[in-house]
Amino acid sequence: MKEATDQIKDFLQFIALQFIEHPDQAELRVAEVSEDRVNFRLIVAQSDVAILIGRNGFTASAIRNVMKAAAIRQGMQAGLQIHSHEEERQRMAAIEAGEIIDDGSVQETNED
Repeated sequence: MKEATDQIKDFLQFIALQFIEHPDQAELRVAEVSEDRVNFRLIVAQSDVAILIGRNGFTASAIRNVMKAAAIRQGMQAGLQIHSHEEERQRMAAIEAGEIIDDGSVQETNED
C-alpha cells in the first residue's frame, strides 16, 4: 500500500501545484486509516482553496475522481479534503479541546 499511497500523493502534489498561486504554503497530509484506506488532507492558502475547488466544485470533483480511480486500481480507497490553513487551525483546536475526534477519516460533502 505504501507504493500506491506514494504514487497518489505524488499525483495530488503535481496537480495542486498546477493550480495554486502559493505553492510555498501548500501542505499535503496523509493518514492511512486501514489496510486498504488512505485519506489525504490538502492544506493551502485561503485564496487557493477556491481555485482548487473550482466553480460548483467541478475541479475538486475531477481531482477526487482521478485519485479514487487510481486507488481502486490498486485495490484501495482514498479520500481528499481541501482546507485553508485557518480551517486546519480551527480543526486542530477543536481536536485538542475534545470537541471532535480525529479518526483520520475524510467525510465526503457536497460543499466543494
